[in-house]
Amino acid sequence: MVAQLFPPIEPYAHGLLDVGDGNQVYWETSGKPDGKAALCVHGGPGSGSRPGNRRLFDPEAYRIVLFDQRGCGRSRPHASDPAVSLDHNTTAHLVADMERLREHLGIERWLLYGGSWGSTLILAYAERHPERVSEIVIAGVTMTRPEETDWLYGGVGRLLPGPWEQFRDALPEDSRHGNLVAAYNRLLNSPDAEARTRAAQAWCAWEDAVIAHEALGSPGQYSSKPGKAMTAFVRLCAHYFANNAWLDDGQLLRDAHRLTGIPAVLVHGRLDLASPLRTAWELAKEWPDAELKVITDAGHTGSLAMQEAVLEAISRFGERTGCAAPR
Repeated sequence: MVAQLFPPIEPYAHGLLDVGDGNQVYWETSGKPDGKAALCVHGGPGSGSRPGNRRLFDPEAYRIVLFDQRGCGRSRPHASDPAVSLDHNTTAHLVADMERLREHLGIERWLLYGGSWGSTLILAYAERHPERVSEIVIAGVTMTRPEETDWLYGGVGRLLPGPWEQFRDALPEDSRHGNLVAAYNRLLNSPDAEARTRAAQAWCAWEDAVIAHEALGSPGQYSSKPGKAMTAFVRLCAHYFANNAWLDDGQLLRDAHRLTGIPAVLVHGRLDLASPLRTAWELAKEWPDAELKVITDAGHTGSLAMQEAVLEAISRFGERTGCAAPR
């Protein structure tokens, strides 16, 4: 029998948490107030939380926490405004925000769920605060190493030469032969509003071209974002990727030993063009407590089989004893 999503639910509490540097992070909780705590860590960077993720968790067992990372979603201020500085928007800041949110909600330990960029942030948090993590479920493993960024915005262009040239040629001519991500990062911070808009649209068109080339891909997913959401998403993506997410090359893999004792399920699509399987494979080899499930029909945007694997893992971890978080 195929595992089914749980019915839609609404939060029973929500708010804005002051995390310093003039930032307020949106958070919400749903499900069972005294249940096992689980935090959904969204992708992007800058995609914002997805209400549909509440449906992955049994509301009779889990206390489900969603939040919007700095600069996106319902967090304030919004990165779509070019006047908003990103100087205090780094991986270290996001990790600290997650820890501050845990303390604010009175949670001792929580399960972490997410994928894509969310995977990188989950690993960074868990390696910094392993004692606060009960389990991890990742759907689409990334570690935001330079080689991964170079692949997504360069290497995979060998399979999609036309769309990649359009992505490259949307930049000023003098920026087309160097680091394209760094060039987009400069353009997304231009005082020229039209230049910023064109850059955001070109970036999303490229992201869409990659996932549309996958089996069971979801074309249009990025380009359909509303104007401000699109601008914030691309500005934050370029900001993080141009700076290698402020992580040393290979840092998360090298420090995977800090995850020892944290049970995990890593679910990854064999056909993922945006984040090839090698990253998940390498992480699983260094993390004996992690089970790697390779989904044959899935790409970066997943499949029903991938969803079923995630639901099964979350359900199984929900039955573990001794991990419920106090209110």
